[in-house]
Amino acid sequence: MQLKRVVVTGLGALTPLGNNLETYWSNLLKGVSGAGPITRFDPEKFKTKFACEVKDYDPLNYFDRKEVRKMDLFTQYAMISSEEAIKDSGLDLEKLNREKAGVIWGSGIGGLRTFQEEVSSFSQGDGTPRFNPFFIPKMIADISAGMISIKYGFHGPNFVTVSACASATNAMIDAMTYIKLGKANVMITGGSEASVVEAGMGGFNAMKALSERNDSPETASRPFDKDRDGFVLGEGSGALILEEYEHAKARGAKIYAEVVGGGMSADAHHITAPHPEGLGAHNVMVNALEDAQMKPEEIDYINVHGTSTPLGDVSEVIAIERVFGEHAYNLNISSTKSMTGHLLGAAGAIEAIASVMAIKEQVVPPTINHFTDDERFDPRLNFTFNKAQKREVNAALSNTFGFGGHNTSVVFRKID
Repeated sequence: MQLKRVVVTGLGALTPLGNNLETYWSNLLKGVSGAGPITRFDPEKFKTKFACEVKDYDPLNYFDRKEVRKMDLFTQYAMISSEEAIKDSGLDLEKLNREKAGVIWGSGIGGLRTFQEEVSSFSQGDGTPRFNPFFIPKMIADISAGMISIKYGFHGPNFVTVSACASATNAMIDAMTYIKLGKANVMITGGSEASVVEAGMGGFNAMKALSERNDSPETASRPFDKDRDGFVLGEGSGALILEEYEHAKARGAKIYAEVVGGGMSADAHHITAPHPEGLGAHNVMVNALEDAQMKPEEIDYINVHGTSTPLGDVSEVIAIERVFGEHAYNLNISSTKSMTGHLLGAAGAIEAIASVMAIKEQVVPPTINHFTDDERFDPRLNFTFNKAQKREVNAALSNTFGFGGHNTSVVFRKID
């Protein structure tokens, strides 16, 4: 069977760095931090009092009041970034075969705020079960894909992947695979998350996963820095339109890049900690390269998982050195989480967008907030510290790893 080629024809972003693709990408290149004091709730009694929130967001700028009542914030974000990506793709929905168009989305947690509010309201009552009729459909993670497909009338594959912080990349790999196999021509894919709520912050604080650098939120996410102390929680959404190459070419579509491969693996080690030798991270990059039928030396840029945790950053670098050997020193490596924070189930989507834009614009966004070298990292490695770097980027690999030992990698290449 001859597999189809898959390309990216549309992008949409709603992030802590900007509420559209153009602003997001511009601020990535400028090295802007999206971190600041939490405004979603009073964080006074929390160990961490800051996050990377979406800013200047009013749902009534996008939806009417009736729609807002039916959607958790993570679904709102999904709808907005998907709409931008559809518009960016130039798809003529009237001419599109919607039986061959689908939605595969990712979210690690889903409607956490909705769950928190409804359960809290119940627990403070007299035990009478007075729940909002929209409670379940607002909360469940799969509603995001369902709502997107309803809006556009897409009748093809439709579901949500849930694999913690690897969710969006799993969704992209699945979407790519359906197109490769000829089961779809067009897929909306990506991920969204809205976990900057009391339950989210309190839970991650209890795990000691978050930075507690409350005196300097904008410098708290510092991947690969010696003094990193945890990740910064972020929120938002990223959407990509994946399309079968001949389908895109026939309609004269703008093509950002080709999606040439995806890899998946499991650490099978610990519920939250990465494998200390980067076993799963090594395997997933090897799997992605094999799927792409590419050699390690053909990769120019890696957008790493790079969460700014003491253990995670080390294990990922060990894996990169094993996979790429001497070529590791020719790579540009960067963690855009240093600017966006960690968007959990949406991380893979906005980082894939950064990888695609690096190919389009031939520039690598930086890893900001580097102050002190960590002696555990080879100084010959180029982490693109503090300033974007112009370079030839013909192929980029994006890594996303999640609690439970889930590992995903996706490879993009400049279109021939």
